Amino acid sequence: MDRRRVVNTPLDTAAASAKRAVDTSKCLVELRNIKKAFGGVHAVDDVSLNLYPGEVVAVLGHNGAGKSTLMKMLAGAYPIDSGDVVISGEKVHVRTPADAQNLGIESIYQTLALADNLDSVANLFLGRELLTKWRTLDDHRMDAEARKVFHRLNKNFTNVRIPVRRLSGGQRQVVAISRAIYFNAQILIMDEPTAALGPEETAMVGNLIQQLKAEGVGIFLISHDMHDVFALSDRLAVMKNGKLVGTYRTQDVTEDEVLGMIILGKQPTGKTQTERSAR
Repeated sequence: MDRRRVVNTPLDTAAASAKRAVDTSKCLVELRNIKKAFGGVHAVDDVSLNLYPGEVVAVLGHNGAGKSTLMKMLAGAYPIDSGDVVISGEKVHVRTPADAQNLGIESIYQTLALADNLDSVANLFLGRELLTKWRTLDDHRMDAEARKVFHRLNKNFTNVRIPVRRLSGGQRQVVAISRAIYFNAQILIMDEPTAALGPEETAMVGNLIQQLKAEGVGIFLISHDMHDVFALSDRLAVMKNGKLVGTYRTQDVTEDEVLGMIILGKQPTGKTQTERSAR
């Protein structure tokens, strides 16, 4: 199943996507009984988690809890030992990052994985460059397409031809998110997207996430920042020692209860777990 569709006019396509009603009733991702061991260490132990269109699910836990390993298996960076991945109701095999991209899964890591010596346009199309009919690089089209998608996310972002090492943290996030949405990602894994950003740039990333939600993109958010978790997520899933402690609607729990799950592995008293948020 190949869901990637390289579009000719991403801005127009995205605008149409934003205008149409998003069907949030059908599960976008189902992770069923996922397991991963490194030697004798059970990094992910029988974890099930799902995600719906237009939803942000925060995946929380201390270092070594298994959250990043779980997301890296969905992204194709680690092989899954056992369990199933179901995308839009169809069981799939995610063996490589290319498999994940073909299924509409894109990842934005804390390091952003940008080539600092290249400009924003080159980074947007890195590894997936647009070609002319003569099979040469279509620099003119890539420049035009890049400016459209960058402008959509940040109208003030115009210095797209300088090396990304000279960009601000927020501008670098625009490049990383643009790379995902240009290639029609429907499932986005964001690892600490506001780490090391100032208040203004953090707010900008939050606005980008809200925009993607409105267009039906489902987002797994890995974060240690409780403000981000409560401001951006619809549900939160807490892991400890490779196991899933619980999944709750964010509005139904307090920060202290979340910290109790993270530190003690203790489920909050009297709170009901849920497999999806109320839409």
